[in-house]
Amino acid sequence: MPDSRPLVEILLVEDSEPDILLTQEAFAEAQVRNRLHVARDGDEAIDFLRRQGEHAGAPRPDVILLDINMPRKNGLEVLAELKADPKLASIPVLMLTTSQAETDVTNAYARHASGYVIKPVGFENFLDAIRAFENFWLTFVRFPPRP
Repeated sequence: MPDSRPLVEILLVEDSEPDILLTQEAFAEAQVRNRLHVARDGDEAIDFLRRQGEHAGAPRPDVILLDINMPRKNGLEVLAELKADPKLASIPVLMLTTSQAETDVTNAYARHASGYVIKPVGFENFLDAIRAFENFWLTFVRFPPRP
């Protein structure tokens, strides 16, 4: 029986090419029904979300996976900017990062992150995390309608 769940638009904001490839592989391996888009820094993420420049035709993501430690504009700055924008504020944002710093956790939630996930080490552990993400976020969660 075909999967009747709608296709979910996911924006991964990540500057590490190995982590991008690992995430793409994990989503493929977990057979998550989605379209994974990638922004490689905070400025590109804002352009994608506001559909500016080369991202003029970008879809509105249903959920964002956002790294903290990035050049130009870090994840906490991106989170604050998008949560301050009434057109973007309703998009759930999960921080997906290697940072275990309590200040980063506190600052992420203060800026209205929907969750804070520390990247697991190793492909199998990361795959388990993606499967858990898929099981909860893409199976049970209802996202706001796309404008």
